[in-house]
Amino acid sequence: MSKPVWRDGLTGLAMAGLILPESVAYAEIAGLAPGRALAAAIAGGLAYGLVGRSRFAVVSPTSSAAAILAATLASLSATGPAREGLATVLVGMTGLIFLLLSLLRLGSLASFVSRPVLRGFAFGLAITIIVRQLPAVAGISVPSGTIFMVLAGLAERIGAWHLPSCLLGLTTLAVLLALRRMPQIPGALIVLAVAVALGAAVDLPAHGIAIAGPVGLGWPDSAWPFSTTRLSRLAQLAAPIALILFAESWGTMRTLALRHGDTLSPNRELAAIGTANLASALVQGMPVGAGFSAGSANEAAGASSRWAATTASLALLAMALCASGWIARIPQPMLAAIVIAALTHALSPGPLLHLVRIRRDHGIALAAVLGVLTLGVLNGMLLAVALSVLHMLYELANPSISELGQLGDGHEFVDLKRHPQAHRLPGVAIFRPNGQLVFANAETALGAIARRARASHARVVVLSLEESNDLDSTAIEVVAEFTQGLEKAGKQVILARAHDRVRDVLAAAGCTVLAEGSTFSVAQAAQRAAQVSG
Repeated sequence: MSKPVWRDGLTGLAMAGLILPESVAYAEIAGLAPGRALAAAIAGGLAYGLVGRSRFAVVSPTSSAAAILAATLASLSATGPAREGLATVLVGMTGLIFLLLSLLRLGSLASFVSRPVLRGFAFGLAITIIVRQLPAVAGISVPSGTIFMVLAGLAERIGAWHLPSCLLGLTTLAVLLALRRMPQIPGALIVLAVAVALGAAVDLPAHGIAIAGPVGLGWPDSAWPFSTTRLSRLAQLAAPIALILFAESWGTMRTLALRHGDTLSPNRELAAIGTANLASALVQGMPVGAGFSAGSANEAAGASSRWAATTASLALLAMALCASGWIARIPQPMLAAIVIAALTHALSPGPLLHLVRIRRDHGIALAAVLGVLTLGVLNGMLLAVALSVLHMLYELANPSISELGQLGDGHEFVDLKRHPQAHRLPGVAIFRPNGQLVFANAETALGAIARRARASHARVVVLSLEESNDLDSTAIEVVAEFTQGLEKAGKQVILARAHDRVRDVLAAAGCTVLAEGSTFSVAQAAQRAAQVSG
């Protein structure tokens, strides 16, 4: 083997040390057997290696997918074999949704989960998962429910906290955070080895410390939901899982690819993640995707090809087959600490504060955080996505209007509010809708311009259409009505910055005079307007 392949092989072994405890913990979050998470990481990781193209992506169970799966299964009120069957069908449907989107070349749909939504979701999800790991660190059990119920349970039972479990969990967390400053050292793998050795050397349950329990591969006893009504309901519930998985995975892949000048196709990655989820469903695993923490760790460890992630999946298979007994004795507080350490990067307020500083979308991000914390993972994510789409629609339906003025005697025309040194031309009013004119906003935008134009003393109104490279049928009608209304008020309308497609569609709609009188620049329109008004 060449040196890079050997290096990627060693990187893969280190990644297996991170994926194993995380997968076991994510299975607990989802309320499923640990073996399902291991099977998902193995089958999904190998399938992605055959189809995907990201050299840093590590496809395995993720915290967000586990949390959404848990919320989805809870909404179905199923237990026992029925719950296991529903989980498998949800994973399979998630994979089919990915493949369908890839076939239809709809990779751009990931953009509907905006980055502020993802940042707020990740922040709220990190808080949620970390809080849910605290009982394992404290060595007690508390009622399930919202994170506020978990925190209340921890506070009520503070006297019952198990000191050895607390010390073990906090020490593990401190070591992991300290080793993070030395990325060349595989901290998760070292901690995992220590956890296995400790479990083998000490009878931890006799000292009151919980252990992971059986984590071997196996087929859970499942009951399959074949009714048409139930399958239709599952398809609806699988859609949010697919949406957040691809948004999270594509965000991870794209971020890491841009750092190194790699090129990725979103539609191919859709197919790859879909194939990985179908492979996971075949082995009755969990939903899988490319998590940011694992991908970043793979990059930091020096991965140079997909062989690193593939080696990690093969190493997990070897561990599950040959070392399941040792893994079963890993202390629960150490598992919880590994998960908490992996999620601490998402607790940085920097990305959210950046949105506040630039005064853009911070409300959407905050809504995502609060939605996840108060409504739960699934409903919180859906609320944040809905708010993001509603905000986009509101901005589309209510574009701002700028009145333009001339800078000196040149050809530059700028917003008068932002550039007080600019001046109006005598007898001419120049307006620009700051957005594409479409059916949703044409009446609102042009109605506002018409009112301002009538209130002015201008004899000529110039409408700059630089933001509109085309017009739909509604916008065409509104532009014609706008022109006719101002002409009745004794004002002439000239279209400036009219694109060729706009001219063509106006001419086809019978507005030949308006189309032929339009100009390619505001300066040209202003010059013509000055001649008319003079």
